[in-house]
Amino acid sequence: MTPLGDEWIVGRDHELALLSRLVDALTTGRSGALLMTGGPGAGKSALLEAAARMARRSGVRVLRCRGSEGESGLPFAGLHQLLRPFLDLAEGLPGRQRAALLGVFGLDDGTPTVSDPLLTSLGALTLLSDVAEHGPLLLVIDDTHWLDLGTLDVLAFMARRLEGEPVAVLLAARDTAVPAQLDRQVDRLTIEPLDPAAAGRLLDHQPRPPAGRARSRVLEQAAGVPLALVELARAVARDPAAAHEDTLPLTDRLEAIFAVDLPELPPATRELLLFAAAAESAELPVILSAVGDRATPDDWLPAERAGLVRVDADRVRFRHPLIRSAVYRAATYTERHTAHRALADVLVGDPDRRAWHHAAAASGVDEEAARELDDSAARAQRRGGYAAAATALERAARLSPDPTVRAGRLVRAATMAMYAGHPRWVGELSAQVATLTDEPALLAEASLRAGWALAVTTRFAGSLGFLLPVAEAAVDEDPVLTLDALATATTPAYNSGAPEHREKILRIAERVPPQEDEIGRLWALAGCDPVRNRARALAMFARAWTDPLAEPGARPELDLPLARMVVLGGTAWVLDETAEAIRLLGAAMDHLRRSPTSGANATVAQALALALYESGSWTEARAALDEAYGLAAEGGLENVVVGAPVLRATLLALRGDTEEARAAVQRAVHGIDLPNCRSLQVRTHYALGAAALAEGDHAAAYDRFRAVYTRQPEPEPLHFHASDYYLADPAGDRWPFERAQVRLDYAEWLRRRRRAVEARPLLAAALEVFERLGTRPWTDRTRAELRAAGVTPASPPAGSADSLAELTPQQLQIARLAAAGLTNREIGERIFLSPRTVGFHLYRIFPKLGITSRAQLRDALPEPGE
Repeated sequence: MTPLGDEWIVGRDHELALLSRLVDALTTGRSGALLMTGGPGAGKSALLEAAARMARRSGVRVLRCRGSEGESGLPFAGLHQLLRPFLDLAEGLPGRQRAALLGVFGLDDGTPTVSDPLLTSLGALTLLSDVAEHGPLLLVIDDTHWLDLGTLDVLAFMARRLEGEPVAVLLAARDTAVPAQLDRQVDRLTIEPLDPAAAGRLLDHQPRPPAGRARSRVLEQAAGVPLALVELARAVARDPAAAHEDTLPLTDRLEAIFAVDLPELPPATRELLLFAAAAESAELPVILSAVGDRATPDDWLPAERAGLVRVDADRVRFRHPLIRSAVYRAATYTERHTAHRALADVLVGDPDRRAWHHAAAASGVDEEAARELDDSAARAQRRGGYAAAATALERAARLSPDPTVRAGRLVRAATMAMYAGHPRWVGELSAQVATLTDEPALLAEASLRAGWALAVTTRFAGSLGFLLPVAEAAVDEDPVLTLDALATATTPAYNSGAPEHREKILRIAERVPPQEDEIGRLWALAGCDPVRNRARALAMFARAWTDPLAEPGARPELDLPLARMVVLGGTAWVLDETAEAIRLLGAAMDHLRRSPTSGANATVAQALALALYESGSWTEARAALDEAYGLAAEGGLENVVVGAPVLRATLLALRGDTEEARAAVQRAVHGIDLPNCRSLQVRTHYALGAAALAEGDHAAAYDRFRAVYTRQPEPEPLHFHASDYYLADPAGDRWPFERAQVRLDYAEWLRRRRRAVEARPLLAAALEVFERLGTRPWTDRTRAELRAAGVTPASPPAGSADSLAELTPQQLQIARLAAAGLTNREIGERIFLSPRTVGFHLYRIFPKLGITSRAQLRDALPEPGE
């Protein structure tokens, strides 16, 4: 039992010790992020309060935010709670960050702008960094599972970029509803039920602890959940017979317990509570105005005395979300309807919340309420709140009396969910359309969205089942739609590797007459058969890129030149035009970071990483993989979540970290049906083969590499891109690692035949590549061969992979930008970090490179790609 002020926390010594270490680290300038998860009533809120008290005692400023079920559809509502005390300091932010951050709150100068989600996130991070100049900050965030998606995206962004900032984030969420954005990004602490001894001690500290049979029943039904123990003890104290009732689901029982006190409250107090529950986190004046003269501020007092709410200067807060739920459920439908209608009437200056209350007050379908939500969705979309727009459109669809209008809103909701990067949601929305309409255009668009939703998972056959019928049906009447569908279908067809899918795409593509925009046909030809279609695809490629990029901040759904750049970059990669792929995909990533969608950013980052890996730019490839994985994990893009770690494991294996490489592969492909994901299957074989080869286990390496080809009747590539067709490049320099391996093998053959003089230049050339790439097993082997050939190898040069091994990909990126003359603030703007964090990284970079100033960076770093 741990004393904290006038409260006692029982059975949480381990958790409190972790929180204490988090706060102590913060006071010494170190950052951290921790997500506490557990069921309702597990004590997460109590632990957050304990951490906040620890922080305040240590001189740490605490900023608080609490998710609200009713505001989960309002874009950036949680972020506004968090930053509201310091929004006046936003005037000191760089102009683009200031406009983006204030714009999402409607606090800009009124000039119409298109929101930039990354700039919004960077603005929030920079603002907190500026505040932390005056002392460390602890962000305490409760009910994270009810935060709006825009806020969650910002929190995930900040959690990955806190290093060097005296800022820590402590979050709490229900274990069954952990937001995807944070699931893989933040260290997690699971708050388990109390053990029997601790549960008994907690009961003993209640004002009227139960005894005998009642005590046993309370311990049994509470199952170690602290809130249940406390509230059931209160229930038994009021009515000893309550302990003998049949067991109910825990949440229902707790809500029933919370509602017990409601009938004893005065009618005016009960009405205030209902309006507060309906409004959730609305300001106190709003609630009082909606209730009217039926209640006064004094009518809150009985609810406060009962421990149901806490009333601050301008807000009312429920002691626990389950209390709010109990209050709301205890009211009749008519009472809830009246509350929402009254709240809508007073929220005339807040059209978004007004729209949601009108929707909650609607009886059945209501086109007027649906149109208000539709308008709210449009505003959210303009602010970059695609998830909020999808939520509003989904609710508007349910209110729409016309089935075709409902279907149209669901399609638009699916589109917004796609831009928000939530494939499962896209699939759920798209599936409803076919039950509402026979309109061909709507059905086709819904199928395209459903196909995309499965394409970014590993359910490639299911994706093609949606996309190919749309493409085939539209060949004659809508060839543009056909090419769009084929372009989307080519990616899952490539990833599946199944010949029947690729052949069908190519047959349909040949039936489409020439179009003004042939980009979809180009990707289909290259992505489905890059060997046979190489010459034709390269000719189309040369004609395809003529348009400049749209201005930064343009809506991604309208940024057609950017979409063409992405397709062309992918096309260049499958055609083994690696340098062109890096140029196009790199430029596309720079542009996407200014106007991003999770799905696009993750897939393009992974494609860029593949091209960088093949070109020998392995450090840059790892940075791109880290970015791809983070974005994909947030959005649920399973194909990238699996593929990025497999490629990263390949890099680990080639650099000698073979055990970690194998473990990474096993984690990544666990539960994946690899025979139906041949591109992943081939990369998995290669990663494990590389690990065996690095260890000198040639038999195991052969088995893995041989598995990339079939056995009967003639060996064929398991995946068509793993072809034995050699493209025109006599020197092989576009694949430096493979070329160096060949040189090493040939040089070994020469030396063993006493032709050491011929072997030496080959070994020297191979060693330069291996040292630059940091492939320790091959470097050691080559140095040994050189010594056997009569040459003493020189020490690794400055700027080689050995001397850069201690730098993370992000640190290398920062070092290169600083070497180019950018200031810390300019670097932060470029890679979405605060200036303080940039300075923190440079402080660590200098000793790793053996330098003392920025002026020395240029000489200490190799050129990109070397």
